[in-house]
Formats: sequence, structure tokens, C-alpha cells
Amino acid sequence: MTDNGNGDSNGNDFLARRFETHRPHLSAVAHRMLGSAAEAEDAVQEAWFRLNRTGDKDIDNLGGWLTTVVGRVCLDMLRTRTSRAEQPLEPDAPVPDTTADPEQDALLADSVGVALLVVLDTLTPAERLAFVLHDLFAVPFEEVGEIVGRTPAAARQLASRARRRVQGAPAPDAGEARRRQREVADAFLAATREGDFEALVGVLDPDVVARSEAGVTSGALAVAKGATSFAALAGFAHPALVDGRIGIAAVVDGRVDRTLAFTFVRNRIAVIDIVTDAAHVAESTVELL
Repeated sequence: MTDNGNGDSNGNDFLARRFETHRPHLSAVAHRMLGSAAEAEDAVQEAWFRLNRTGDKDIDNLGGWLTTVVGRVCLDMLRTRTSRAEQPLEPDAPVPDTTADPEQDALLADSVGVALLVVLDTLTPAERLAFVLHDLFAVPFEEVGEIVGRTPAAARQLASRARRRVQGAPAPDAGEARRRQREVADAFLAATREGDFEALVGVLDPDVVARSEAGVTSGALAVAKGATSFAALAGFAHPALVDGRIGIAAVVDGRVDRTLAFTFVRNRIAVIDIVTDAAHVAESTVELL
């Protein structure tokens, strides 16, 4: 392992661990900037190379410093792409995590859907960076201006122009989205009933999170394995709206025994909120579909 200039390999290991805590955020920034999972990974790796060379001794805010570096790397990549007239948009690529709250990340990922990615590709590199960093990640215009080499006022104007373009993007078809979510919920229920592990994994986001009174389970393989415990009740389960969200309700002896409410990203289940406590189930609004 290469020394980072601040000491021995132990120092480098510590620096790498610090970097990894910021990787999900950096990946999300880069993915939304570039629209390409592969290019986003390259940008994040470049940020690590630069940090490894300089060390963190003189960096007061590591997260801010890394965001600035990733922003500049992405800006250079966008400018290079523009000069080559290339647009490597990957609308079906999974969007990395951005926060510690999976549901909030899922909702944010929904807001940055295919239509928005298409609109972002019509912006200039500076406009795209200003909009993504400020409007999606709340980076102050002072920092945005430093990255694009402009004043804070000019950075604000860039974001404003981009915002007007984005707001003109076609709205998603809510009815079509709900229909596709219902199809995914039906597929989840069918796979659970049949014990089809591969089919279960197929309808789950790779980074799916299942939350219940018992705790939190993360990852498609672990969540699919946990879903097998629901198999005994699957015969009593029905697709349902759970507090307005597409999900599943198990009805035993005429009453709702438990509920699963889904949050979707890219037509896969990204968050499953499981409620089994009778009192909490009674507080939910459940409409069988």
C-alpha cells in the first residue's frame, strides 16, 4: 500500500476509511452530474487518488473538499464529453445512496428520473453542475462558483437557468407509474408464495432496505432470504394501498395481520416498511386492491 505522505500504511488505512464514509455521497453527486455509473465511479476514484496524494492534514472539511474535487472532475469530464459530442446517458443505471435515510434517498432518486436526466443532458456543463450541486445537494453558491470559476452571483444565475429548463421537463405519468408499481408488488407476492428466490431478488433494488420493529435488513440477497419468513402468510396476503403506498397486506380471520409498504426506484422495490405490531397495524389506512 502506498504511503499518503502523512505517515505509514496505518495512516493510509485510516484515510481510506474516512474516504469510504463519503463514497456514497460522492457517487450520488457524480452519477447525477454525469448520468453514467461507470463515469461516476471514475470520478470518485480520481477524488481518492488526489486525496491519497495530498493527505487530509490541512483539510478542515473533508466532505466539502471531496465534493469540490468530484465536482471539478465531473465538470472536466462533461466539457470533454461536449467537445466529443457524446452523451453517455444511462437512465436505467442504479442511482447510488445519498443519505443515511434510504427512503429519502429513494424519493430523491425518483425525482431524478429518466426525464430529468434527459433534460440535464441539454444543459451546459456549468449549468448542470450548478443545478445538481446547489438544488439537489445544497452546496452553497460560493462553493459552486469556486468550482466553475465564477462569482457566487454568476453561479446563482447558472442554476436559475438550469432550473427553468428542468421545470419545463414533461411530468411523469402518475397512473402509469402506479400501474408498474402494482405489477412489481404482484411479482413480489407471487415469488414469495412460490418460494422463488431468484424472482424475489429480481424485483428488489440491489441496495434495498427492509425495516421492521425487529430491525433493519439491507441488500437484495438478505431481504429476499428474510422474505421467506413471510411465505406462511403469503397465502393470506393481498396487494394493497398502505397509507397511500403500494404494498401488501396479510389478512387473517378477517383482520389485517401485517402490512408491507413499498418505496420504488427504477421500478424495483428499494424500501420495504414492515409493520406487524397489532396497534401500529390498526393505525394504518389499508385498502385492498
